[in-house]
Amino acid sequence: MLGTRLVRLIEKHSESLSRGLSEELRKSDRTSDYRKIPIDETQTAAGEVYRHLAEWLLQKTETDIAERFRYIAAQRAGEGVRLHQFVWALMLTRDYLWQFLRREAVADNILELHGELELHRLLNQFFDRAVYYAILGYEEAAKQGAKGNLQRAQELAISIGLMSAPEISKFLED
Repeated sequence: MLGTRLVRLIEKHSESLSRGLSEELRKSDRTSDYRKIPIDETQTAAGEVYRHLAEWLLQKTETDIAERFRYIAAQRAGEGVRLHQFVWALMLTRDYLWQFLRREAVADNILELHGELELHRLLNQFFDRAVYYAILGYEEAAKQGAKGNLQRAQELAISIGLMSAPEISKFLED
């Protein structure tokens, strides 16, 4: 990959990038739900992407991205982070990274410029997929929540004698 120097720069500064991003998430009105989450947890999540960026961009498959971001999305949904705020957090993660690169890295020649453009393309592709799979993760979490609520309602109806199990099954079929 031509942007290797930039990826290594990001990985080298992953800890400070994670701290800074976590602060941005807490300050922004668009990500206010993140104030419910311990700051070290958001730093760890951001750090994992920044610290292993080369792996995420070059070695991880779309299946890996899908699994990771569906899991994180379901976790955040369970913590009360609304979908629009989670998506904004992903966009903020990408933008924070680009701000860092604009400050720290300047292409000295056409080959480095080409590398920066390739890195830009790969990062956008990665974050586009992360957003897509995060939305799927939220939808799956909502379905699971609805199933759990229905099951709890059924158990309650049976326990208080409101309906029997066969009556509930018939009711659900109709």
